[in-house]
Amino acid sequence: MRRWISAILAVCLLISGHPASAQLASGSLDVKWSEGAERCEAGPPQAPIQIHQYNAQTFILRESLCASFEAPFIYLLLGSSKALLIDTGPVEDPKKMPLADAAMRLLPMVGPARMPLLVLHTHRHLDHRAGDPQFANLPGVQVVPAFLEDVQKYFGFTNWPEGLAQVELGDRTIDVIPTPGHSPTHVAFYDRNTGLFFSGDFLLPGRLLVEDSDEYLASAQRVVDFVRVRPIAHVLGAHIEMNREEELFPWASTYHPRERALALTKEDLLSLPETLRSFNGFYTKHGKWVIMNPTRQLIAVGAGAVLLLVALGWLVWWYFRRRKEARAGVV
Repeated sequence: MRRWISAILAVCLLISGHPASAQLASGSLDVKWSEGAERCEAGPPQAPIQIHQYNAQTFILRESLCASFEAPFIYLLLGSSKALLIDTGPVEDPKKMPLADAAMRLLPMVGPARMPLLVLHTHRHLDHRAGDPQFANLPGVQVVPAFLEDVQKYFGFTNWPEGLAQVELGDRTIDVIPTPGHSPTHVAFYDRNTGLFFSGDFLLPGRLLVEDSDEYLASAQRVVDFVRVRPIAHVLGAHIEMNREEELFPWASTYHPRERALALTKEDLLSLPETLRSFNGFYTKHGKWVIMNPTRQLIAVGAGAVLLLVALGWLVWWYFRRRKEARAGVV
C-alpha cells in the first residue's frame, strides 16, 4: 500500500511541476487592426502606430500599412524590473514612425526614470530593425544588434543553432529559441507568463519565405520539441498577409480588407515540419500555407529573362540574315 501511495504522490509532484500545468496570465486579442488604404496619399491621414493592450503587462504595436506595406507587429513585454521590445520595424524616421516615443510612453516609472528597456529582434532583415536608431542613446535602453555574432554573444549560444537562452525581466522569463531558415539570425521567443509564442517571420499568416530549407526544417523540429510539453496560448507572428478566407493579399499591398486574425495555434507549430517537407524548393501551396524561396525564384526569373533575350537576339540575327540573303538573290 505504501508503495502505491508513494507512486501516486510522485506522479502528482511530476504533474504539478510540469510546465503545461502552469497557470497562464490571460489576455485579449479582441482588436480590429486598421486595414490601410488602396491609395494612402489620397485618403485621410492614418495613425502611424496602433497599440493594443493584451493585458496589463503585454502590448502589441502595429505599424500602419500606409507607413509601410510590411505593417509589422512589434511586441512590448513588461516585467517587474525590465521591459523587452521585440523588433523595431522598417521605418527609421521618428517623424514618420514615432516608435521609440510610443514604446517609452508605455513603460512604467521606476523611481524618477522609466523602466529599463531591452530591444531585441527576431532576425536581421531590415523591416525588423530599421527603427533601431530611434532608441540609440536613450537613457535606460539597451539595443542588441540583430547580426549573428551579436546574437550569439548576447544570449551565450556556443553551439548555434542548438540550445536555449532566457531573458529575465523580473517575475517574467522569456525563452529564446534559435530558428534559422528564413534568416540565419532568426530566433523565436516564448513567454512563460502568458504562453505567447512570438514567431517573427518563422511562422505567420502569410508567405513562409525560405532561405535555407534544411535549416528551416531543423528549426521547425526544434520548436516542436520545445512546445510539445508547454502551454501555448497564441502564436503571434510579425505580419498578416491573408484575408479571412486565407487568400494572400497582393505583394506590397497597402490595403487589407477583411484581414485574417493575427494569432496562429500550437497545432500550427506542431504541423510545421510536415508542411516544410512538402516544399519543392521554389513555390509550394500546402493547405493554407504558401512556401517560397524568393532567391531561387529571382534566379529562375533572371535565367528566363536571359534566355528570352538570347532567343530574341537570335531571331533578329536570323531575320536580317534572311533579308541579306534575299537581296543577294535578287541581285
